[in-house]
Amino acid sequence: MSEEDDHKRTINYGESAIGYIKKNTLPAYPRAYELWYTYSAGYNQGLNRAVNETIKASGRINTDEMLNLYGRFLSPTRLGDRLDEVGTKVSRDVEELIDSLKLSADATSDYGSALEQAGEKIKGVADPKKLQLYVTHLVKSTQNAVASNRKLESQLLESKKHIENLQSSLEAIRYESLTDELTTLNNRKHFEVSIEKVIDHSKESGRGFALLMTDIDHFKKFNDTYGHQTGDQVLRLVALAVKQNIKTQDIACRYGGEEFSIILPQLDLEEAVQIGERIRSAVMSKELVKRSTGENLGRVTISVGIAIFESTDTAHSIVSRADEAMYAAKRAGRNLVKTEKDLEAAAGEENVA
Repeated sequence: MSEEDDHKRTINYGESAIGYIKKNTLPAYPRAYELWYTYSAGYNQGLNRAVNETIKASGRINTDEMLNLYGRFLSPTRLGDRLDEVGTKVSRDVEELIDSLKLSADATSDYGSALEQAGEKIKGVADPKKLQLYVTHLVKSTQNAVASNRKLESQLLESKKHIENLQSSLEAIRYESLTDELTTLNNRKHFEVSIEKVIDHSKESGRGFALLMTDIDHFKKFNDTYGHQTGDQVLRLVALAVKQNIKTQDIACRYGGEEFSIILPQLDLEEAVQIGERIRSAVMSKELVKRSTGENLGRVTISVGIAIFESTDTAHSIVSRADEAMYAAKRAGRNLVKTEKDLEAAAGEENVA
């Protein structure tokens, strides 16, 4: 994305955020601006849903509600707090398990001593009554040992369930930190980590990769005309088309706003163009219908830009070339796939002219 386009888009989000702050008569804290900017950009589906529910219930959002929403969805410490909570539960479960094992070990030791003592006492005993007394005592000790083992078994099963639940919680936190909630694609953070790894691997192995950058055509018009919910529907539609046309090893991300990025390991330009065309065609083939009214809103299109890894590339350089190719597709009429080779050809024609 060019700096000019990025400037225009982010200014629109910023102006929208200020508008929401004024509409709800909120103090213009940085947190308030961040919340409404994120809401306007549609980056956080959970936040947008909670904001919409609050507005539906009371007609507006007050300062306390705004701060509460910020803490739930945007605070930098929220994931850390959840990790601390899980860590505390793990520590507590481990301590309880250790205590149970200690008690079981003590019970086993007591049972062993009881057996040893009974064995000594039984030796040479001729009186049937005394023998019966020792056997009764031994049976009781055995019963106690069995009960202790059953209790430990039950506690171990319960601990196993707790640990499985905690593992699920940790996986959910990890998933949330790397996933865009609205589209369920990877998020920008995941992209930035992934492309660095793919670049390093490509330099070591000598095997390149392709990078696709896509942008939804006229997305702002959909948002302004039909509202954020319809805009969210458009984003999901494009995300679905992406998922259905890539392979398991490919890395698809919501790069930001209405822009998506797809890393295609070990693909050349021709193969990448084929995938770009498949995604573009899949998006264009679907008619968008407004869920609330059944109104047909027409078709959505995307513009796609493609760059191929070069040995001197950084993440910034390859993203910039793919972005330039994508905006060349927009300038050429939208609903097109363009590559960095098209940029070179266009530059050559200008030089000849």
